[in-house]
Amino acid sequence: MTTLSQLLAEHTTMDGETADHLQRVVGEWQLLADMSFADFLLWVPLDDLHAVADLAVEGPPRASTAQFLCVAQARPTTAPTAHPDDVVGRRAASVEVGQLRRAIMEGRICRDDDPHWHLEVPVRRETIPVRYHGRTVAVLSRDTNLSTPRVPSPLEIAYLGSASDLCQMIVDGTFPPQSGPPGSAEGSPRAGDGLVRLDAHGNVAYASPNALSAYHRMGHASDVAGADLAAVTKALVLDPFDAKDVATRIADALAGVPSSRMEVKGRRATMLVRALPLRPRGDAAGALVLVRDVTDLRRRDAALMSKDATIREIHHRVKNNLQTVAALLRLQARRSEHPEASRALEESVRRVTSIALVHEALAYSVAEVVELDELLPKVLPAIRDGATTESRARVRVDPGFGALPAAKATPLVLVLAELVHNALAHAYDPGVAGEVVVSPNRSASRLEVSVADDGHGMPADFDFERSKGLGLQIVRTLLSSELEATITVSAREGGGTVALIRLPLGGGA
Repeated sequence: MTTLSQLLAEHTTMDGETADHLQRVVGEWQLLADMSFADFLLWVPLDDLHAVADLAVEGPPRASTAQFLCVAQARPTTAPTAHPDDVVGRRAASVEVGQLRRAIMEGRICRDDDPHWHLEVPVRRETIPVRYHGRTVAVLSRDTNLSTPRVPSPLEIAYLGSASDLCQMIVDGTFPPQSGPPGSAEGSPRAGDGLVRLDAHGNVAYASPNALSAYHRMGHASDVAGADLAAVTKALVLDPFDAKDVATRIADALAGVPSSRMEVKGRRATMLVRALPLRPRGDAAGALVLVRDVTDLRRRDAALMSKDATIREIHHRVKNNLQTVAALLRLQARRSEHPEASRALEESVRRVTSIALVHEALAYSVAEVVELDELLPKVLPAIRDGATTESRARVRVDPGFGALPAAKATPLVLVLAELVHNALAHAYDPGVAGEVVVSPNRSASRLEVSVADDGHGMPADFDFERSKGLGLQIVRTLLSSELEATITVSAREGGGTVALIRLPLGGGA
């Protein structure tokens, strides 16, 4: 889907500050849509805005060739939508242009005299000029689906009244506040989470049922109607600094200063709080306080953090145990009087150490994934030291592996370690320098890894599938049973050998 910033850049010459203000409007308008029980569309003129407005300077209204483009859309979660189809990217129809122009020319909220029909649904439209730094920069349309009759209730009256005040503040250019960054409302409580309307003195004029439930869970036993909300909230918060801060934010909102969300903790619950001033046409009309009970969410977060810490500790202990096993095997290898047994034990040390390094990476990872670009440059070059004392070849690991789940990372690291060890041990004559290059090529669907050496190449009778070497048997087993991957081994152009692994990633990578 095309984003708001892309549409503005493609179809207008709007400056960055104005575009940021429209981003702030879009960041806040889900609240407006829910409280208005209506869809909101954001329209920008494709012509010079001042030329559009100048049509009303002298004489009777004239026909307009002005065009408007819808650049964003929001649907209510509290009512049926008036626009089940996607309107973003559509130009306004000729019958819609007149009302959009009227909002710009008159600088006020304009309402349809009669509903119009859209896809067999009666829709009433209001157009709201969006002002920034004293000038109109766009138009909002508030489209209400009239097919479902609504019975006025205290909640609906409070919603609609608060929405009307905020829409008027958009016309005044005081909402959303210019000081906040674009998208600053992200993660804030929504109207359905809990809404409290305060009068100009800070007393509760209306509290929604969800807001009452949140305050009851925080420890307030009685109704909050008519109460000083700042004092009530301050008394419920455990931390004295947070208690003072939340009371100050509510008082600031009454004085016209908006606030960002704040999380406060009571004896039995945790609540998000955000206070918005209501000052249509500059008149102090109180404040809107949005609250959300996040007690269960924070408990789940704490449980997940505890679980993650436990898993990381398990990986850390497994790594320590594997390192102990590797140390015991290394000690046994040094005491062995049979060179062949000593080599076998050293190879086991290398394999156990590779697995231990994977668990070490998981011990420091929040998710069960391994960053191979950080791990492989530690594991693979170290193989050279144990491959053969006469090898002068070095190992190079190119970046681009990315992250893999632990279930795939562990066998892949073992496979690459075996292939690199095999190249170092068999591709080069004693004292001959060279380079083994491990290079990835990752796409959305698969990871290809090549292990290429510049040694003397494979013997003429070499058959990878029938090789009885333990290392290559491990490679074949892990590729087929653990990774569901394929491998091809061939002569490298210019001399040497290349092994190419093709690993499907699927949805789990």
